Amino acid sequence: MARDEARSLAEAMARLDPAGRELVLAGFDPAERERLCYLWEAWERSDQREPDLPWRTWLVMAGRGYGKTRMGAEWVRRTAAAEPMARIALVGATMAEARSVMVEGDSGILAICPDPERPAWEPSLGRLRFPGGARALVYSAAEPESLRGPQHHFAWCDEIAKWPLGPEAWDNLMLGLRCGALPRAMATTTPRPVALVRKLLGREGVKTTRGRTRDNALHLAGAFIADVERDYAGTNLGRQELGGELIDDVEGSLWPRTLIERSRAAGPIPDLRRIVIGVDPPASEEGICGISVCALGADGLAYVLADATVAGLGPQGWARAVAGAAQAWGADRVVAEANQGGAMVEAVLRGADIHLPVRRVIAHPGKSARAEPVAALFEAGRAKFAGGFPELEDQLAGLIVGGGYEGPGRSPDRADAMVWAMTELMLGKRRAEPRITRL
Repeated sequence: MARDEARSLAEAMARLDPAGRELVLAGFDPAERERLCYLWEAWERSDQREPDLPWRTWLVMAGRGYGKTRMGAEWVRRTAAAEPMARIALVGATMAEARSVMVEGDSGILAICPDPERPAWEPSLGRLRFPGGARALVYSAAEPESLRGPQHHFAWCDEIAKWPLGPEAWDNLMLGLRCGALPRAMATTTPRPVALVRKLLGREGVKTTRGRTRDNALHLAGAFIADVERDYAGTNLGRQELGGELIDDVEGSLWPRTLIERSRAAGPIPDLRRIVIGVDPPASEEGICGISVCALGADGLAYVLADATVAGLGPQGWARAVAGAAQAWGADRVVAEANQGGAMVEAVLRGADIHLPVRRVIAHPGKSARAEPVAALFEAGRAKFAGGFPELEDQLAGLIVGGGYEGPGRSPDRADAMVWAMTELMLGKRRAEPRITRL
């Protein structure tokens, strides 16, 4: 089947329901059907095609399920075939995400390449070797220094809005993207108004593709689209995650994005005097348990060290996760809401033979009222983020002055946990020892 014929077939199938598509494909013999599945030109939409050259960076910023991962993997596949000597960087938010999504995922490089074109994957080296000679190496944006030194012809960067040290990782990558006549980088991401995304938008040499979840309806279950549009249509989260819009700060946000970016810790973290685990236990057995690790540095500043939030583990499971975080970070105290399971935390810590104070706190004022003094610490430069925490930051950005929440999820569990820990470190009143429960 010629490519033009295959493209016409794909366009016709896009107008059919799933049963109709299966009926059409059933008319082909197995070999032809398999070849058609691997023929990206037959399935890519016009809005997914690579922009005309020249460009230095191709930014694909679209809703979930749009097909961004498939686009990136296909671009790498096509680039490796056209440039047999190419060295390609594959950069994910973490090493685990780069491997599990970009290389080994359902729409990753290994899955979209037919046998004759499939590269050899060496997981221990984080390396792909393509049949024609091109090589691709996997990197983590959480380790920007790993990108200092290596030289590349091309790069595919996935979910750049989630990169914990985005600008630093991007700058190191760009300084090494210097091989060949026209080195280029493709960046795929769901939009978030973080510094790196804003840096790229509108920059000379950057071509931008935007899209919505619904644009990929041919490859998504109709029930999924109906459900998410019913639940999120018209909300800021829906506009961002489904519509692919770059949403500016919520009006009245306690943590505007500019404040979050300004509050990144620069340089190494000083010696730590105290480490506290904040816990926002779930209201239901299968809910989300917010777990935040915060510390007081020798410089007198407070630092968010980790977001250890877990979900769907049940009371014993999430309480064990709290105990694990306390052990891993050497915490000297746990602060947990008494009315949402603080006693469970105490019991599990005792069972794990972890001897440290647990303070059970009562959530009297509203979430925003509790959060406002903590937001003031960040405004004053007295509290910092020791890295990037996308899910936590999205919740913080959704907390509104005077009450209300317009962030992802029904409750800002991650943000609540951080607020409890920061309050204990920086704002808690001194209490007499007998009033603190010790294990």
